[in-house]
Amino acid sequence: MKFGVVVFPGSNCDQDMHDALAHDLGQEVKMLWHKDKDISDFTTDDCIVLPGGFSYGDYLRCGAMARFSPIMESVIAFANKGGKVLGVCNGFQVLCEAGLLPGALLANDHQKFVCKNIYLKKESANTLVTSGVNGSAIKIPIAHGEGRYYADEATIAELNANDQVLFTYCDESAAINKEANPNGSLENIAGITNKAKNVFGMMPHPERACSEVLGNIDGRKVFEGLINQ
Repeated sequence: MKFGVVVFPGSNCDQDMHDALAHDLGQEVKMLWHKDKDISDFTTDDCIVLPGGFSYGDYLRCGAMARFSPIMESVIAFANKGGKVLGVCNGFQVLCEAGLLPGALLANDHQKFVCKNIYLKKESANTLVTSGVNGSAIKIPIAHGEGRYYADEATIAELNANDQVLFTYCDESAAINKEANPNGSLENIAGITNKAKNVFGMMPHPERACSEVLGNIDGRKVFEGLINQ
């Protein structure tokens, strides 16, 4: 398969994503500028990635301006045809702003930027990004100031009923508790998918846990299902 990594003004994890996919995982990767609209060389077997960063400086609302970039019209059409789309951190925020995923990412409950390793537990066994993860906790870095997942009660109930929660924040033993929640996300939610299970959003950065040089390759497990589909 092939990965396309979208670069918005203010993206700062685009090269990290490229290097993880191309060098650590040996995949074909194409960088996509936000003003480009032609992604016709990608098929529904491929994956478009919206990386982390501060698109358009986050001056209006995280992801709100990036959602109107020319390429997003093509990304939305690609997703609606069944193409795989992965949004990480700011990319998750863009997907919610674009209506490809439900809910919103709000300011962390402690009102501080948080940058550290956390633990994730796989919730859905039925998606490409979770199929490479077992029941144990995986260690993945986070780096965000607005990562608190929020949705109304009906949406949360629907996510749970449709097996749309990808990951939850947990402790090292995979126990889900308030202490393991780094931002106040409802029900410790760290990542979700759409009903069709081809659009994926998560706040933690798996691309930062793919290199043996960094001493952690747990992030590879998130990409393995996409690559080995």
